[in-house]
Amino acid sequence: MGRDDKPDNGKQNPWGSPGNNNGRGRRPSGSNGGHSGQQPPDLDEMLKQAQENFRNVMPGNFKGAPLIFIAIIGVALLWLSSGIYFVQPGEYSVVQRFGAWSRTQTEPGPGYHWPSPLETASIINVEEIRRMNIGFVEAYSRNGSSARRDISEESLMLTSDRNIVDLDLVIQWNIKSAEDYLFEIRDQENTIKKVAESAIREVVGQTDMFPIITTSRAAVADAAKKIIQDNLDQYKSGVNITQVLIERAEVHPDVQAAFQDVQSAKQDAEDVQNRANAYREDILPRARGQAIQMTQEAEGYKQSVIARANGDADRFNAVLEAYQSGKDVTKERIYIETMENILKNANKIILDDKAGTGVVPYLPLNEMKPASGKSSN
Repeated sequence: MGRDDKPDNGKQNPWGSPGNNNGRGRRPSGSNGGHSGQQPPDLDEMLKQAQENFRNVMPGNFKGAPLIFIAIIGVALLWLSSGIYFVQPGEYSVVQRFGAWSRTQTEPGPGYHWPSPLETASIINVEEIRRMNIGFVEAYSRNGSSARRDISEESLMLTSDRNIVDLDLVIQWNIKSAEDYLFEIRDQENTIKKVAESAIREVVGQTDMFPIITTSRAAVADAAKKIIQDNLDQYKSGVNITQVLIERAEVHPDVQAAFQDVQSAKQDAEDVQNRANAYREDILPRARGQAIQMTQEAEGYKQSVIARANGDADRFNAVLEAYQSGKDVTKERIYIETMENILKNANKIILDDKAGTGVVPYLPLNEMKPASGKSSN
């Protein structure tokens, strides 16, 4: 019995007999694919024969078999198509194979991964600036208005001068490493929040309250940002802190009145100190000027006394030198100069020996004139 003469026992070749093609699908002569006299089967005829044979092999000659076959193929195609994804600008796609990192697509456009559970893809926006509030929460109503509710366990902090400050903080951040963000830390946002709370409490605990609520907000925020970024880098979190903002820094309401009293007292102390400094700045320059003037006057007096003493000494030395060169002449000159100094303001009567030896009576007419004038009156 030949191959085509085998009895049909319910099990047939699903593709049918290659020779039973009813003369269709023959190749032109000379194109027999290396087998002389045998033509390849027609594809349409093979599909029809396969469907017919598939119906025959099903129990009870089940007519819905093609639909099940098509459904299986459709499900398979849907399963395979589930691995198609699209990456938008600013997004990264991290592909995991059986849970482990496989690759990261950084370029925008379509991508493909083996469907789950073989591979999974996590698309992360790495350029989005995310916002985190510490110390308060914001609630939005239907009309778009927002209301802020304070969270005291987050906002109340102790300063270095043992005061309590009520502080609201806003953290802005993005992702700089998608792989680290997914695999190195768990519960990413909660971790970032805890690190930020710890950092801001550390900075506030080393700073007095008055600078925090007045002029040093930016410095406190910058110091907290540096500590947050350093800690997150140590955790390999893949997070980049872009900005830390202190939106509100106030004294706790329960101690507001006492704080105002303290600040008023400090202001009064500063006013008194400023007036004292002004008086000091006024009196000290004048005292310094008077001291300089007295010093200069004493220096001038010193120089004049020294110059006068040097002059007297030089004059004495000159007289001494003249005396030693001519003692008689010097004696007579000194005598005459001395007598001149003594008698220049005295009433004098000079008697010349050449006038004779007798003494001429002297009548002081100058002294008698006033007396005679008085008697005549």
